Amino acid sequence: MADNNTHFKPFVAPQMNMKEFTFKSIFLGCIFGIIFGAATVYLALKAGLTVTASIPIAVIAITLGRRFFKTTILENNIIQTTGSAGETIAGGVAFTLPGFLFLSTPAGASYFNYITILILAIFGGILGTLMMIPLRRSLIVKEHGTLPYPEGTACGDVLIAGEKGGDFAKTAFYGLGFAFVYAIFQKIFHVIAETPFYMTKQVNKFWPSARVSADITPEYLGIGYIIGPRIGGVLVGGGVLAWLGLIPLLATLVPADSIANQLVKLGYLASITTPGGQGNWDPATHTFANYSAAIYYAYVRQIAAGTVAAGGFITLIKTIPTIVSSFKGSISSLGKDKDAAQGKDVPRTERDLDIRIVAIGSLLLVLLMAFLPQLPGNSIGQKLLIGLLVVIFGAFFVTVSSRIVGLIGTSNNPISGMTIATLMATCLVFLAVGWSGKVYEPMALVVGGMICIAAANAGGTSQDLKSGYIVGATPRHQQVALFIGAIVSSIVIGFTIKFLDKPTAQMVANGVTEHAIGSTYFPAPQSTLMATLIKGIQSQNLDWQYVVVGVFLAITMELCGIKSLSFAIGAYLPLSTTLPIFLGSAIRGVVDHKQKKNKVKLTAEEEELGKGNLFATGLVAGGAVAGVVIAILAGIDSVGPTMAKLNFEEGLTHAMGQGGYFALAVAFFALMGWILYRIARQQQQKMPS
Repeated sequence: MADNNTHFKPFVAPQMNMKEFTFKSIFLGCIFGIIFGAATVYLALKAGLTVTASIPIAVIAITLGRRFFKTTILENNIIQTTGSAGETIAGGVAFTLPGFLFLSTPAGASYFNYITILILAIFGGILGTLMMIPLRRSLIVKEHGTLPYPEGTACGDVLIAGEKGGDFAKTAFYGLGFAFVYAIFQKIFHVIAETPFYMTKQVNKFWPSARVSADITPEYLGIGYIIGPRIGGVLVGGGVLAWLGLIPLLATLVPADSIANQLVKLGYLASITTPGGQGNWDPATHTFANYSAAIYYAYVRQIAAGTVAAGGFITLIKTIPTIVSSFKGSISSLGKDKDAAQGKDVPRTERDLDIRIVAIGSLLLVLLMAFLPQLPGNSIGQKLLIGLLVVIFGAFFVTVSSRIVGLIGTSNNPISGMTIATLMATCLVFLAVGWSGKVYEPMALVVGGMICIAAANAGGTSQDLKSGYIVGATPRHQQVALFIGAIVSSIVIGFTIKFLDKPTAQMVANGVTEHAIGSTYFPAPQSTLMATLIKGIQSQNLDWQYVVVGVFLAITMELCGIKSLSFAIGAYLPLSTTLPIFLGSAIRGVVDHKQKKNKVKLTAEEEELGKGNLFATGLVAGGAVAGVVIAILAGIDSVGPTMAKLNFEEGLTHAMGQGGYFALAVAFFALMGWILYRIARQQQQKMPS
């Protein structure tokens, strides 16, 4: 393997002694990890998407640190390193562990408790960082000129720019404040409708039960702007096909009784003679109040599950050459790195934690998983097998994840594909040793969940180590900071995910009585998919005919040159989620077009520090954090009833009619979009020279 590092010099020289691993840097990093971890849980459950937190944390750390805490650039790097662990772990947790709720038996749901979530989040986060310790020199140092690690490089440049001067965070704080005010008017006072919609009637001869809706929130608008028009368009394309194509078609072809029977089979309706369920079934008239929702849950979600599974596998298959070369290169380089062991002659910027910690830590993880009673398994032998599978799959997919994000960035990391592959391989191992049936479903989800968390955290860890390499950080300080960030943020991630699962008074009034996760409020698309796959393999309880349709839909998209995984997630999510994201991405498209027309060329770092990106980041963080805070307040018995009295929705609807109330909400959302556009069109932030 070629060493592409010969002439590289970090911003802070190895021989310089500068404050780095301090109490204030760890403390501030933990605070940011808690905030962005909670926000990521909210976004992942609601939209099935996450956005990287490293750059926003770095931007805020620069401003607050310089103004109030007199932090150095290395301390700011520790702040963003510690804080980013919360975001990556939160995404892995929210994408998998709510799947306990959707397994075949109530015993599976019993593992969806705070302690089990906390243990798995900590173990997965530690595993992801642990396995990256021996890989740092081979991936980050030796291939510095080959693997760009785009987010890590951008974050390092932002930290250096902040050290040179420049007030980057002001625009982000404006976005955060705007999102908070907007969320208060929307989620507490209900002056702004949360989900305006238009739906054609079932008796419409041309387009029955088509539904257009949008959750017009700040975080969705911000996500759309950040991901851009290409991904935003593909996402909403899946939703358009599902809600404006497949659902009207099935509404024409499938009788209401057949839809109801399918909902009963899937557990969305108690019985054919019981009213309620998805779509609000009326057994007396044999009709649904909402045919769109009924058909979506009965058929479209299963088709889309097949599309997501196939999209994940296709993404994984396309990266096989990278996977193979990455794994071989990383393993072969480990034997050459003995000179990087701890020692007095090793420069500060090359000091990693001792590789023995990896072996000891892995062994401890296996033993803890074997003996902790909170994890599924009927015997120590069963739990030992789970632990071994976690370490084996973890070592492989951490290596894969770390290399892939170095090439294509964290946002394009095929975590879903890796998790699906892990789940299917685990289930096949279970079947090979005679473990078939519903009782083994939670065990399979534990393996998949921990690998998802580990792979996600490994991708984030790699970007953090790249940032540290650029600015001249001490690797072992970053690695310890990542362990601390993983543990602290996991404490709050488990709390947040359990609290969001508790239905509020408004949810109960709308028929959500047991779990908010899995409902239209928090669809948790990846988690429901993972549970569906496990049940299908272990219990043969899957309608494969619908899944196969989804598989070929993904293949069709790939043949058309479209990334099928983004399209599949769009088909799986409600259109109300993907439509506002698309509108945000459309604003980004217009801004980019104007810049191109005016021949404005920006570097990647200047693009990250552009006012549009920073304001959008504030919208995402502010909207998501406000959503979490308001959900928690609404769930407190002494506060919830008071908040309910502040709801103006009924009065406004009575005065303006439903159409007028929705029009008012759309006007507010349009105003927010116009403000985002105007700010994005202002002069871009320039990197100080």
